[in-house]
Amino acid sequence: MSTSSLAKQLFQMTWPMMFGVLSLMSFQLVDSAFIGQLGILPLAAQGFTMPLQMVIIGLQVGLGIATTAIIARVLGAKDNEKAKQLGGLVMVLGAVMVFAMCLLIWFSRGLILNLLGAQANVFPVIDSYWPIWLASCWAGAMIYFAYSICRANGDTKLPGLMMVITSIMNMILDPIFIFHFDLGLNGAAWATIVSFSIGFFIILPSIFKRHWISFSWGNLPILHSIKELNSVMSPAMMSQLLPPFSSMMATKIIAGFGAAAVAGWAMASRIEFFAIVVVLALTMSIPPMVGKMLGAKQFNEIQKLINIAAKFVLAWQISLAVLLFVIAKPLANLLSTDINVIAVIQSYLMWVPISLGSLGICMLMVSVCNALGVSMRALTISILRLFICFLPMIWLGSTLFGLDGVFIGALIGNTMAGIMAWIMYTQAINKLQNND
Repeated sequence: MSTSSLAKQLFQMTWPMMFGVLSLMSFQLVDSAFIGQLGILPLAAQGFTMPLQMVIIGLQVGLGIATTAIIARVLGAKDNEKAKQLGGLVMVLGAVMVFAMCLLIWFSRGLILNLLGAQANVFPVIDSYWPIWLASCWAGAMIYFAYSICRANGDTKLPGLMMVITSIMNMILDPIFIFHFDLGLNGAAWATIVSFSIGFFIILPSIFKRHWISFSWGNLPILHSIKELNSVMSPAMMSQLLPPFSSMMATKIIAGFGAAAVAGWAMASRIEFFAIVVVLALTMSIPPMVGKMLGAKQFNEIQKLINIAAKFVLAWQISLAVLLFVIAKPLANLLSTDINVIAVIQSYLMWVPISLGSLGICMLMVSVCNALGVSMRALTISILRLFICFLPMIWLGSTLFGLDGVFIGALIGNTMAGIMAWIMYTQAINKLQNND
């Protein structure tokens, strides 16, 4: 394929995911805003719920990454029947695994809450909220697995559209369940269950109609297939669980400079999340393309595709960095009225966005390595990014130059991570090509 046709295909795969990710982020912000109106106890319950939610999301994303990588590879090798069977296996396996995780969390809730330091008055709220919240997690996981099967088969438009539709439904249902039905915190979980369930029963018939899923596993080596999925899923899941841990350690470093520094860092981090939304979309759209090319042994095409994506990420993020630098002061004033918080946000926006292109390369290489079947390399990249590049650099920067040094350290750490990730990807693709 020519460079222009590859670029066109990449664009067509990416833009639906971008709108899907934006819609999910928007509904989560709206959800948090409504819950914030309910008082201290519901907010506390939500705070103790978040770490467990990260674990469940890590599990489902890990299996989703494995689904996309392996099914796309099988399709690239022209084995459509096995791809369908793997799709069915993923739905069943995912349903059982997430359900088992939810049961484990529920029956261990007393131990978990004690370990997290929850006070006694939070326990009744948790006892009422968690059964419904866990059901919403299971519903969210099921529709996520359906999205993964679509992406593996090269369709990002359907999951992107369903992300938008379910997010809008969730935002509409939130105030109805929370306030009109007077269900409070439980209402937020009910809104999620209803919206995701409707979405799932819309997308599932479409998957069957397109012959992307089958529960006839007569000639499928099930144990071998589960082992194959697990070889990608386990490292990918660990990669998903590392950033929250790293974030807690970074917050501890920032906390040494006072509450205003923590508030400013948290607010600026939200801006960063929106700034890398295109990269997040690419990490979802590019693996099925790479997987199919790998299945067809098209290594030169893979390298051309990754070069296109990398150049685009650098150009896009540098442009955003310039924009954020220009509007740093008015944006900081818009986000806070506290002069100290404004100063922190402004300083962050003047330093850190410069390195988001390099961070985007690193995130993309993790996704590509998973698609290439070298998941341990992807996990290694994630570990090195956070614990060799990012955290040591912000600690060193804070020690030498104070709070501004934290942002300079983040810039250097992200840049180092991007360079390291590119080198490791290049080594991986060359080794695969030489071994073919």
